[in-house]
Amino acid sequence: MSFHLNATVAAAAAHHTAEQLYANVDITQLNWLEQQWVAWYLWIGNPTIATGLMSFILHELVYFGRCVPWIIVDAIPYFQRWKLQPDKIPTPEEQWECTKGVLFSHFTIELPAIWFFHPTAEAIGLAMHQVPFPSWKTMLIQVAFFFVFEDFFHFWAHQALHTGVLYKHIHKLHHKYSAPFGLAAEYAHPAETFILGTGTLAGPLLWCFFAGNVHIITVYIWITLRLFQAIDAHSGYDFPWSLRNIIPFWSGAEHHDFHHMSFTNNYSTSFRWCDYIFGTDKKYREYRQRLAASKAALKNKSKAEQDAAERKLLEEVEAEGHHAEALVEGSISSTKTVKVQ
Repeated sequence: MSFHLNATVAAAAAHHTAEQLYANVDITQLNWLEQQWVAWYLWIGNPTIATGLMSFILHELVYFGRCVPWIIVDAIPYFQRWKLQPDKIPTPEEQWECTKGVLFSHFTIELPAIWFFHPTAEAIGLAMHQVPFPSWKTMLIQVAFFFVFEDFFHFWAHQALHTGVLYKHIHKLHHKYSAPFGLAAEYAHPAETFILGTGTLAGPLLWCFFAGNVHIITVYIWITLRLFQAIDAHSGYDFPWSLRNIIPFWSGAEHHDFHHMSFTNNYSTSFRWCDYIFGTDKKYREYRQRLAASKAALKNKSKAEQDAAERKLLEEVEAEGHHAEALVEGSISSTKTVKVQ
């Protein structure tokens, strides 16, 4: 009897606390989404739990929800004409193994990080339960900053992960797939998830610390777009309607796929400008020139001959990539040259 009474009192106290959050808010003046936001916090009762649950559920739904279309695309031969490495379609076994690794990382690293994010962010003034939301203009400017900051952070952190010890013991796991696929976007060592995830969360935290006026709904929009970008970049497909064919400085799968294939070059995430400015896309641009020249020279040849020439070029680049990887790991001498058949 005492247990039930205590549980009832605790629940009532938590509910009262949640109601206090909106004591001075006129719910009728809020839009539909803001009203649902209030309802969620009132229903859960504890703001920390409400934010943590919403953040983790959102991440899982967006991540795996975005991966599903790419799993379907991989299963339909029609789309292989746009596959960047057409001879490497992930098998169901590879996708399942990757999924298990991703889930392990989500629950051991990302879930705790999400729970600790709430008190840290709230301590520096990031709005959580508050309504109404910021204007679309405010959110747009902030999300644009988050994209630029994360891209710059990732560019340098990613290069650091390609150095000896960090690569061999951490980043090598992510490079298991030389032809990546959507699910592999967050297939990584827990330490890498923490390191590169810092760039994703540091942007909102820094903006909030120095300028204020950041709401977690803006962070959710940013995280959603960032997940879409990461998954699409690992999809292995370059369609005529892909974003990089619309926005020239957008990286996309065509840019990042080369990184997995060649091991070197193209360290940024969303944009191409850091790699271009610092010269870490030279091999990539040389490859694109060689590919274009090959297509031009064989334009009157059969499709089989064109495909064979492209396949040979892909094999050469991948062989060079294996050699570069072995050099970083220290498994071969820098004086040893790679032989391409």
